[in-house]
Amino acid sequence: MILIFVGLLKEIWHTFDDASFYILLGVVFAGLIHIFIDKDKIAKHLGKPGIKSVLLAALFGVPLPLCSCGVIPTAVSLRKNGASKGSVISFLISTPESGVDSIAISYALLDPIMTIFRPAAAFLTAMVAGISENLFGKKNDNIGIQQESKCNYCDEVAGEKHNHSLFQRFVSGIRYAFVDLLGDIAAWLFLGIFIGGVISYFLPQNIIENYIGSGFQAMLFMLVVGIPLYICASASTPIAAALIAKGMSPGVALVFLLAGPATNAAGILSIRKFLGKRSMVIYLLSIAICSVGLGMILNQIYRVTGINATAIIGKAGDILPHPVKLFSAIMLIALMINSIFQIKNKKTCGR
Repeated sequence: MILIFVGLLKEIWHTFDDASFYILLGVVFAGLIHIFIDKDKIAKHLGKPGIKSVLLAALFGVPLPLCSCGVIPTAVSLRKNGASKGSVISFLISTPESGVDSIAISYALLDPIMTIFRPAAAFLTAMVAGISENLFGKKNDNIGIQQESKCNYCDEVAGEKHNHSLFQRFVSGIRYAFVDLLGDIAAWLFLGIFIGGVISYFLPQNIIENYIGSGFQAMLFMLVVGIPLYICASASTPIAAALIAKGMSPGVALVFLLAGPATNAAGILSIRKFLGKRSMVIYLLSIAICSVGLGMILNQIYRVTGINATAIIGKAGDILPHPVKLFSAIMLIALMINSIFQIKNKKTCGR
């Protein structure tokens, strides 16, 4: 029993050690993006229904570090500021499916092809959904908007006011990155790494390939698992990496990486409430169809190039010297603990 526990801890630590530097890098970039992007200014570009507003919403959403919890109130705010329903749907998909933090951890734990294809797939899915909303959604655009719900991701101001100095804005962005953002994803990230470690340690090699498969049926299975599940883009990455290492095709893993972060039961109900039933159906169908279609394309890319995803998974972590990885892991643990306590203190003071 002790040997099993020690072996599991080693597997979890190995994943965390490989990912820590890239998580820190992604969080820093997320803080910088947060400080220089103002959601009120974004809303000004998203007001008119059409391809341009959908395109801009998808582009704005890809690098932003918001989970499916945080993106709902942010989308409501955009809607209140005049953003069209098509652009809001686009933003609701591209934002939780991607983000600079999840891109960084994808590079660490997956491979370069997945690192590029994942945000590209999020962008394309968002475009399809937004354009579909413009074409097939209700023309009456006056669905009642509900009051914004609270979320640590969304309580902060989207970018400091421009009368603050550059240094003040930088400090505020770093504080947001290592307190608010890291505090929000810390528990989920640990859970994802823990589940990934359990899969890596306990599941026999190729069991996924033998019992679940790598084709259309496996993708439908991942949709069923991913759509109601609440998991952020960063936390889903170590799970996907472990599944690929055990024989899951990259295309099936991509379905999980797209559907899991973009949807959850509470988020779906919220979309139904403030955008309407038809928009909710367009949102879900777009995610389901694009996830499966893009998953098949991704499998074909690996097949044509002759690249074995299992063989190259997580190799980016080997590039860094061991002292750098160890220092990053220790620093990340300290920062995660600090961020969780600070958020708890904020909630306590706010009572």
